[in-house]
Amino acid sequence: MPQKILILGGTAEARELASRLVDEGHAVTTSLAGRTLDPILPRGEVRIGGFGGADGLAAHIREHGYDRVIDATHPFARRITENAIKATAATGIALEQRLRPRWQKQPGDRWRSVGSLQAAANTLPAGATVFLALGRQYLDAFETRGDCRFIIRMVDAPEAALPIQDYTLVLGKPASDAVREADLFTAHGVTHLVCRNSGGPAGYAKLIAARQLGLPVIMLERD
Repeated sequence: MPQKILILGGTAEARELASRLVDEGHAVTTSLAGRTLDPILPRGEVRIGGFGGADGLAAHIREHGYDRVIDATHPFARRITENAIKATAATGIALEQRLRPRWQKQPGDRWRSVGSLQAAANTLPAGATVFLALGRQYLDAFETRGDCRFIIRMVDAPEAALPIQDYTLVLGKPASDAVREADLFTAHGVTHLVCRNSGGPAGYAKLIAARQLGLPVIMLERD
């Protein structure tokens, strides 16, 4: 029986899921946080922007009469996941969570796992040229590291100056080709990579490139 489904999205997996559910005849709405200016839109209905916390999400669920809510957000989007758990509990609607498996360390990888952004910043040696693959909301921990140079990749240009002393901005999404990622690292003289253990194929090329170049990787692990 066709259902009315809300997908909390923003990932490639969420887009694939929306397409499959639309093909099955369900009425699908995908909610995007709105962090990027020109997101790739999934099939079905799309809403962009926050809900106003767990209570706002619960009100949205009631207003639109969803049968199911599927959390297919980024593994580090903890707040929306917590709100989804609370909102579906309050409304009695089923919640499905689609969580990507973590990346696993492979032979040749030089990973150092850390539990916080501050630990990642503290781990970097003085004089390092660091590629930050984190997203613009995760940079504050590195602002005191004036003894390092940072290469920062963002999908969209920031609206204001970043809180880091010495940085070069690289605009665009991660390449799916490890050769291109390795060329980028080499061109900028990168000595260290800092990233989150997000899982999935989309960002894995940078880890292959780091392995091939023998670069240390500071890996922020999930809770």
